[in-house]
Amino acid sequence: VPMVAPGNVQVHVINSTLAKVHWDPVPLKSVRGHLQGYKVYYWKVQSLSRRSRRHVEKKILTFKGNKTFGMLPGLEPYSSYKLNVRVVNGKGEGPASPDKVFKTPEGVPSSPSFLKITNPTLDSLTLEWGSPTHPNGVLTSYTLKFQPINNTHELGPLVEIRIPANESSLILKNLNYSTRYKFYFNAQTSVGSGSQITEEAVTIMDE
Repeated sequence: VPMVAPGNVQVHVINSTLAKVHWDPVPLKSVRGHLQGYKVYYWKVQSLSRRSRRHVEKKILTFKGNKTFGMLPGLEPYSSYKLNVRVVNGKGEGPASPDKVFKTPEGVPSSPSFLKITNPTLDSLTLEWGSPTHPNGVLTSYTLKFQPINNTHELGPLVEIRIPANESSLILKNLNYSTRYKFYFNAQTSVGSGSQITEEAVTIMDE
């Protein structure tokens, strides 16, 4: 098997899900056989928004021939990763380069995990929601937009409300009675808005 690990391993983080890794080729003598390529082992150490460590799944990408760089797609935003590089010949892999740590920046969050509308009265509705399963960063706020829908399914004026990131419920007051409303709800990080969840609810009729 090869005797030497690739040297001077460098990682360039391109965005929250993609990084480029560079290395110096090993001397051909040290390959001790036919150079087949290089393997990059990489794994997520932890999410920076959740401190929980789970079972680490190592991923491997193979770059054929005498390549000196490769792309690592499909990374998770706002996470800490480690990687190392090994050279491969027909017999197997050489030693691993020292582990290199890199971090991906924040991304936009996934949609809130749920949006539930309860306690309808004549002029109010209560909204409850769950934070995104994948915050992909530090949540800065939520945005709620809502509008009435009339009997011919035409949409009325849109109202927009910003809600602090630490809230998980809201009572909407001063609504019209016996009216159907459509809600659009999403979360934000400093990078931008995540995908939205939609829901409809009706205030009760005149008692």
